Amino acid sequence: MRGALHDKLAGGEGISLRKGRGFAFEGEARMEEWTPVRLIGMSGSLRRESNSNAVLETLRERFARRARMRICDLASIPPYNQDLEGEKRPPEVKVLLKAIAESDGVVLCAPEFNHSIPGVLKNALDWASRPAFASVMAYKPVAVMATSEGALGGTRCLEHLRTSLASMLARIALAREVIITSAGAKIRDGRLADPVALGFACGAVEALLREILLWRAFDSSNRWAAQ
Repeated sequence: MRGALHDKLAGGEGISLRKGRGFAFEGEARMEEWTPVRLIGMSGSLRRESNSNAVLETLRERFARRARMRICDLASIPPYNQDLEGEKRPPEVKVLLKAIAESDGVVLCAPEFNHSIPGVLKNALDWASRPAFASVMAYKPVAVMATSEGALGGTRCLEHLRTSLASMLARIALAREVIITSAGAKIRDGRLADPVALGFACGAVEALLREILLWRAFDSSNRWAAQ
């Protein structure tokens, strides 16, 4: 029994939430109210024809029936300033942090700048990482992916992203690495069109959704058991 339940949870099969109950599977789930997964997408690029933005837009459309992804524009986020933490945070930062706090998970997609994380995304994560170990990013499920115009970029960006996210206690979804090289040639009409790259990107989001649903089911069953 325990093995079958674990397999279903790990595979994300037919999991649905109930009010006042634990989780339901397939046949039962159709009769239950589905709680949509809320995702936040953040890109490391501000340019209009951004490859990373195109990837996020593609994923938002691909998973529209299973998740609601809000893609945040980071252009207005000011440079991080420790003097402006807490209630002194700029309004734009408060909006961003509220969106992250209310989400079930985060999808990050960024180009590699100077062998590392683009400044615009790192700056947003710096704001989101405070207060240390108790921020909106603490224990938040996250999917990470990188884009590159060249054939070799992206690996270092992902590695540095993982290091930064680990320091915030974020939960990076276990999935194969997503590095979309020669990204410009794989984007058509503002969407990721390459089937192999799209498969890797969708796999990361699938892993993220499974993690979110697993923890939802666990939390829901614990609340039911405590009643």
